[in-house]
Amino acid sequence: MAHPKIAFIGAGSTVFMKNIVGDILQREALSGAHVALMDVNPTRLEESEIVVSKIIKTLGVSATVSTTLDRRTALEGADFVVVAFQIGGYEPSTVIDFEVPKKFGLRQTIADTLGVGGIMRGVRTVPHLWAICEDMLEVCPEAIMLQYVNPMAINTWAIAEKYPQIKQVGLCHSVQGTAHELARDLGIPLEKIRYRSAGINHMAFYLKFEERMEDGSYRNLYPDLLQGYLEGRLPKHRAMSRCPNKVRYEMLRRLGYFVTESSEHFAEYTPYFIKEGREDLIEKFGVPLDEYPKRCIEQIERWKVQAEEYRNADTIEVKASHEYASEIVNAVWTGQPAIIYGNVRNNGCITSLPANCAAEVPCLVDASGIQPTHIGELPPQLTALMRTNINVQELTVKALMTENREHIYHAAMMDPHTAAELDLDQIWQLVDALLEAHGDMLPAWARIDRKHVA
Repeated sequence: MAHPKIAFIGAGSTVFMKNIVGDILQREALSGAHVALMDVNPTRLEESEIVVSKIIKTLGVSATVSTTLDRRTALEGADFVVVAFQIGGYEPSTVIDFEVPKKFGLRQTIADTLGVGGIMRGVRTVPHLWAICEDMLEVCPEAIMLQYVNPMAINTWAIAEKYPQIKQVGLCHSVQGTAHELARDLGIPLEKIRYRSAGINHMAFYLKFEERMEDGSYRNLYPDLLQGYLEGRLPKHRAMSRCPNKVRYEMLRRLGYFVTESSEHFAEYTPYFIKEGREDLIEKFGVPLDEYPKRCIEQIERWKVQAEEYRNADTIEVKASHEYASEIVNAVWTGQPAIIYGNVRNNGCITSLPANCAAEVPCLVDASGIQPTHIGELPPQLTALMRTNINVQELTVKALMTENREHIYHAAMMDPHTAAELDLDQIWQLVDALLEAHGDMLPAWARIDRKHVA
């Protein structure tokens, strides 16, 4: 029986890689897979090889693992390509994306998906994703790319725009993760919850969120969520989080639907929650400013300990994660159908959004690949809010496709949070400063020198 080859580009994201590979190898039909790990960091690559080897030993499966610093070698003959990397890393790029805007009075929470931080990450990331596509067309043209890189919507849109022949899906855990959170808030077992979500990555909404009753009927849970929030019983405290999740409940109150991405993310996608001189808003909604750098520092410190533990351990505990990757690989490889939420070119799935944008919709996956579901028109208030984010995504992709640096400034102008805080001169100066600071991390056409800034 043939076994799939799964290339993991960015395998130095060891904890994430461990979850994906562990999920895949726990599936009987995939237990003999070959996992090809690739990263530019030899130390992290070695650590990841140790982890995969011990997962194989723990599970007692026949899977094999190889490592390489060369991307094309990893991709050669692959059936699936998992992509997970961060161009520029925490230092210098994440630090730049937070500290430079702060000098202009622009504060952020995560800054990896939208806003000036998301725009910069997109400009420095997409060229590397395009390079992977080029290699795939030459050495594994039929492979499916499972893309876990942020900014998800910008990346998915840009890949589909330049390499429409690449089979790809952008994957996030926000839909299933938030469903789990809401089930816990309501005290209802997750298996009794039925939902349908659609929109764009990090700004999709549950169009239905229901509980299955004993007689087989379904009950709308939105009144319970709203009443719980208005009475102060919801949201419940989230363990290991500095954000009380009030932003999303407030948006439920105003829009009538619950958004799938976290409150810390959503606070910076809109102009309502982070405002200069309004510390009362920050406190009222528990907005965790500078959250992503804090997480990065904590993760780096945790990994130092964890890496040593993995190196010395004889076996490694393997638990199932909430990621969709193994479901997709299993469905395509075996033909056993699965339903996932994926980011794909819209192509009319959501009729109220642009056809070429990246939409996040339910997808059927089987031996034929990934097949998006037709949703139709969204409620007008949701469509309007999504369009404010799509404007930023579209202009960032346009900058990349045309290599026109001015569109980076245009994208920043359209960002809801940035435009609410800064005037046009400040936005221009901020983008100048960010482009200068990122330097060689950016493609040549986007770089700026001090002479230009002056």
